[in-house]
Amino acid sequence: MYNKMPWPTYPQNQVMPVQQQNAMMPTQLPAQMPSQMPMQNPGMVQGVMTSPPPFVTNGMPISPSGTVMPALPTEESYVENILRMNLGKVATLYMTYENNSEWNAKIFKGVLEAAGRDHIIISDPVTGKRYLLLMLNLDYITFDEPLNYTLPFGTGGRGR
Repeated sequence: MYNKMPWPTYPQNQVMPVQQQNAMMPTQLPAQMPSQMPMQNPGMVQGVMTSPPPFVTNGMPISPSGTVMPALPTEESYVENILRMNLGKVATLYMTYENNSEWNAKIFKGVLEAAGRDHIIISDPVTGKRYLLLMLNLDYITFDEPLNYTLPFGTGGRGR
């Protein structure tokens, strides 16, 4: 045999005898065992001096060569951001509630007070009642006046 292993092999369903298990266990604790890997200086790789990778705190990606790559602009044209640009305006929200026998679809109209990733808060200007609505049920929103909307990526354009 060419690749003879120094330990006996056992079929998967056969258990190694306890005497052989104990004979193969090391008698030294890991702290007492000699190191298998030679210690290397952190700035050395196989004897070649290397510089440590740059310390980057702003979360920018680093290339394999260690250079800091500029971050790509992030898309910020999410519904909640557009709604935040239009707080205080009257909005009509069209919502759908599946498997609801009383009302499958419902329309809410009110002053837009807040918007988060998963919710919208509006208030009824007549009664002062506030509604916390989930984005999960949102179909679309209409406004009776122009929207404030700054295009993404800092282009500075205004929507209509």
